[in-house]
Amino acid sequence: MGSRAEQSTGRDWRDVVRDAADLALLGILLTLAAAPVLTAGAAVGAASAAVHDWVGTGTWPPARRTLSRFGRGVLPGMPVTLLALAAAGLLAVDLAALATGRVPGGPPVLAATAVVAAALAGYAGAVVVEVGRNGGGRWRTAARHAARACLDQPARWAALAGTTAVAAVLAVLVTPVAVPILAGYTVAAVHAVARHRPVAARAGLP
Repeated sequence: MGSRAEQSTGRDWRDVVRDAADLALLGILLTLAAAPVLTAGAAVGAASAAVHDWVGTGTWPPARRTLSRFGRGVLPGMPVTLLALAAAGLLAVDLAALATGRVPGGPPVLAATAVVAAALAGYAGAVVVEVGRNGGGRWRTAARHAARACLDQPARWAALAGTTAVAAVLAVLVTPVAVPILAGYTVAAVHAVARHRPVAARAGLP
């Protein structure tokens, strides 16, 4: 079966609605699977792998395959989950302290810290994409590939940072019941950004 780009001809609004519903369901299932916290890494990995398959083939992987990916990813994903939580917590504390004036530095340091947070979020988005390409696992390999990709293509890194930043803002603004739905859309969005090729590359230019 061809890629989604090849299948786009003949698609109508019903296909768009179906895709939106599928991604919403994916986000809900991702959130439920990540609810125990320590399973969050496995849940994100399995969801990313499912989106990778969907984008590439136009169909979702069988439920058994996704469950298998989730099961295999629980133990390897635990350190990743703890590291992500620790990094997010430290950044949140730093931003809050700078915003309230408890730490000296003022707006310039606050802005610099926000840029660092966005860059790390963009890198995290790249890692999620690479994990999906690896079948939902191999986090260390995904982290190395993502780091290389971000350094080689800073514009794409910036786009991933912007995507994750918008998702974070929306997560704060929307009603809590909509946050799981947003999770599915966010995974799909980072995959879409990572797959996008610059105009020069598409045209075969140096």
